[in-house]
Amino acid sequence: MNPPSPPTGARPAARKHFSMIRGFHLADFFTLGNAACGVAGVFLAMAYMASQSVTQFLWAAALAPAAFVFDVFDGRIARWRQTHSSLGRELDSLADIISFGVMPAALGFAAGLDGGWDCLLLIYFVCCGVSRLARYNVTAEALSEGADKVKYFEGTPIPTSVALVGLLALAAWQGRIGDALWGGAWMLGPWQLHPFSLVFGLSGSLMISKTLRIPKF
Repeated sequence: MNPPSPPTGARPAARKHFSMIRGFHLADFFTLGNAACGVAGVFLAMAYMASQSVTQFLWAAALAPAAFVFDVFDGRIARWRQTHSSLGRELDSLADIISFGVMPAALGFAAGLDGGWDCLLLIYFVCCGVSRLARYNVTAEALSEGADKVKYFEGTPIPTSVALVGLLALAAWQGRIGDALWGGAWMLGPWQLHPFSLVFGLSGSLMISKTLRIPKF
């Protein structure tokens, strides 16, 4: 049986317009600060490759902990003001993949991890970060068990890549990037591998681990 037709001349219900700016909460602006730090870090990494100015590399590395500070505060402000939203959650994930996925990989490449195997490991690292965040968004409600926030992380959180950036910054400070990168380089088949890039591979694998559980405080 077909549903009754609407009365002649009746207009369909107007779809409510989604205003992005009016939909933002205070915490979301901190999230955008996180994303801005990540993008600026990528730009500085590219600028370093053109100028070879270690100062630019160190400034890029310094933006990783700055992004982490924004990331911490956006969550705390959201809980304080009780302004959790699906928009905020998506913003947070997108900002994190820029600041803690793409930017560390860009810094690694700029530091000299530019061999074929290195690039594969850097791509793997970023893909693990994307997968980690997607899994978190899907499982966060189940992991919270009715509480306001999740009780533990499955795999290491993506902001732990700040430690990788710290290692790169230390190497740059000591003049050990480029041809002098820690660990040297190996030729494996047709491509070059810098052992340092294995740290990115390890970090990515820990992020997507299902058995590793880290309590969230």
